[in-house]
Order: sequence, then structure tokens, then C-alpha cells
Amino acid sequence: MKYLSLAAALLMPFAASATPNPSDWEAVLQEAEGQTVYWNAWGGSTTTNDFIAWVGERVSEDHGVTLEHVKLTDTADAVTRVLSEKQAGEDTDGAIDLIWINGANFAAMKEAGLLFGPFAEDLPNWAYVDTEGKTVQTDFTVPVEAYESPWAMAQVVFMYDTADIAAPFGSMTGILEWSKANPGRFTYPQPPDFLGTTFLKQALVDLVEDPSVLSQPVEDATYEDVTAPLWAFLEELTPTLWREGRAYPQTGPAQLQLIADGEVDMAISFSPGEATAAIANYQLPDTVRTFVLDKGTIGNASFVAIPYNSGSAAGAMVVANFLMSPEAQLRAQDPEVLGYGTVLAMDKLPEADRAAFEALDLGIATLSPAELGKVQDEPHPSWMTRIAEDWAARYGTAQ
Repeated sequence: MKYLSLAAALLMPFAASATPNPSDWEAVLQEAEGQTVYWNAWGGSTTTNDFIAWVGERVSEDHGVTLEHVKLTDTADAVTRVLSEKQAGEDTDGAIDLIWINGANFAAMKEAGLLFGPFAEDLPNWAYVDTEGKTVQTDFTVPVEAYESPWAMAQVVFMYDTADIAAPFGSMTGILEWSKANPGRFTYPQPPDFLGTTFLKQALVDLVEDPSVLSQPVEDATYEDVTAPLWAFLEELTPTLWREGRAYPQTGPAQLQLIADGEVDMAISFSPGEATAAIANYQLPDTVRTFVLDKGTIGNASFVAIPYNSGSAAGAMVVANFLMSPEAQLRAQDPEVLGYGTVLAMDKLPEADRAAFEALDLGIATLSPAELGKVQDEPHPSWMTRIAEDWAARYGTAQ
């Protein structure tokens, strides 16, 4: 990523125009017919690969678009390819037509002017997207500005064993009070594990008076005041944790094992369907359920973006639009297919589609889209870097 950032900084920024024009959808469909779209996407999951293959079948049937899945192990490889083409003056008919992209990779491409668009909010199925309750217009605090299109959601949930906890908690303060009354029955993965740092982020978002301050880069002048509620919370929580906070599970799966072994009663997850899958795989007791906090929990969307030099931008928009369709979103949410969260707003859907979502069996421990409620934005990455360093200094020596 250092090479990518340096190279991006050397490029003169420019705006890639949205041609063909997504607002003229009939013209887009006509141009897309017969095109081949090379979708560079993570290829490390059989179920995900099967879903992408199904998407290819559907866009071929409906629109005559051929979808080729180029399997990636690292999204940065695709970004670097587009950057190299730009530097070589290959400004038309590039090798990549669509990228499954998020976070720093999107920010780098947007900064360097390597994206086609804006297009996403002109796609017909954007009308069904939940722009109020889900983080579909920012990508790790970077404004999307319609240069990428959402197609899946992840969101923080808490798994709890109903055999030991009578009712879920509405806030981090509620979790603290329960942990004080039931010492040793809660923990979280040790940062810098992803879920461990997610727990710190979620606590800060829930405890800070104005979470919007976290959308901006951290400033030395205000850092101590903003984070004071987090450290006060952890000072009270840590002595009540499993092993009195002197040791932490190293991973998310290690948390689940502690629940299965009867050592703790609650765990954090970034996958609303994880508890259901773990119950089905006999990794958790069937008394486990999930909850979210009253103010909402942190979530982020998976997006697709179109490189500025795609020769099949029309076909790529057809794929992006189909990914947001109620049909594709319903299939992606099916726990036997992917179990991904939907980016759609149930109250925007036609009655038949809404009924289909309501009828979908998400599994014994998975919350419905309505029950997941409001999605809170990810803090700017600089907050997490600083907080993780502080946490390590305060608690990281625990073993």
C-alpha cells in the first residue's frame, strides 16, 4: 500500500466521467448486451464464488452480459493493476471492469481519479437502498459520492447465552453493570485482533456524547477529552472480565470456545449470522442468541467499483445494479447461500419482495434486518490506531 499511496500522489487528479450515462438506463442496457465483465473479487470462499457464478448466470439470462470472476487474494493487486495501466496510458478497455473494494483501496483509487462515475445513485435499484439506516454513502469515513455501489452489509452484534442471561443489554453501560454483577463471565479478543479493536470502537461510539467527532481524523488537542469515557469504562470493566482481565482470548473463534466450554456467557461478532452458523456446526449451544445496542452498532458495507478505463462499464453497471436487486439481496441473505446482511430498506420494497424477506428463515439466532436497527459509522482509522496503542500500553501486558 505504500507504493500505491506514493504513486497515487504523483498522479494529477481527474474526474472520470460517467459514460455511458447511468441515468439513461435503456441506453446502458443496449450497450451492455454482449459485453464481458471481468469482476476482480476475493476468491477465498467456495460459497462466495458460487454466488458470483449465480450472478453471472442471471445477468447473462436477462441482459446478455458475460461475467468472468477473476479470483483475488488481495484487492490491492487489482488496484495496482489499474494504476499501472494509467501510468502506461492505457486509458481505454482496461483489464478490469469491476472490483469488490472497501476502505483504503477505495480511498486510494478515488484520490487518484481511477474510478468511473459517479454512477451508483443513478442505478434503478438504488431506489431500494437503505440510505438512512445503513452506512452505504461512506466507506470507512470516506464519502462514496456514488463512485461505488453497495451490495452487502456487516454489522456488530453481541452473542449471549440465554441459559445464563435473561435479557439482552441496550448499551455498553448495561454490559458493564452486568459484568460487575457477574464477574468472570465476559471478555473480548485481545487487540490488535480485529474483533478486539472492534470492541474498543463499539464502546467508544456508544459512550461518546457526539459520535460524529469520530468521523474526522484524531487531533491531539481533543483526543484525551473524547476518549475519556472509554478509558473510564474499561477501568471499571477490566477487573470484572474473564481471568480478571489478566488474559484475553486471541481470536473470535477462541471467544466461541469459551462460551461452548461454559466459561463466559457473551461475545462480540461482526457477522449477524455467525451465532446461527456456530449453533448449526455444534460450536455453540442452541440457547445462544444475538442482540444490538439501542443506539445502533458499527457496520460497514461491501461495495463494487468500476475502474475509469473499463471497456465494459455498461455491463459492469448492469452487474452492480443486479447485486442491489431484491432477488440478489434475498439470495445473499439466505444463510444457506451467504448469510450476508442486506443493503436494502424493507419499507422501500414492493410488498411481494418485502414478504419474501420476512419469510426467509435466517436461523435460530440471527436478527432480522428490522431488528438489526441503525448502523453506526466506522470511526476514522486514525482513532483506532491511537486507541489500540493506548490500550496496549494500559492493558496489553496481560497474559
